[in-house]
This record gives sequence, C-alpha cells and structure tokens, in this order.
Amino acid sequence: MFDFSQYLGFILFLTILTIGFWLMFFLVGFVTYWVGGASIELFKELKEKKSKK
Repeated sequence: MFDFSQYLGFILFLTILTIGFWLMFFLVGFVTYWVGGASIELFKELKEKKSKK
C-alpha cells in the first residue's frame, strides 16, 4: 500500500505548505501595517506643512 518514506514525504509536504501559508499570512499583515503607518505619517507631515504656510 504505502511505504513509510512516502508517508514521511507527505508529512514533509504538508509541513512546508503550512509553514508557507502562515509566513505569507504574517507577511501580508505586516506589510499592510507598515504601509498604513507610513501613509498616516505622510499625511500628518503634509497637513503640518500645509498648516505652517
């Protein structure tokens, strides 16, 4: 039926797939947070610069 090495290969595949999914999930959240914070800071600077003039 199934050899033990095939079972280990399947487990390794699932592990790599799961690690990739959670890494992508983390990076998407981090990049969204980073871009959002940078844009808020940019808008604050532009508003401050406009109010000084």
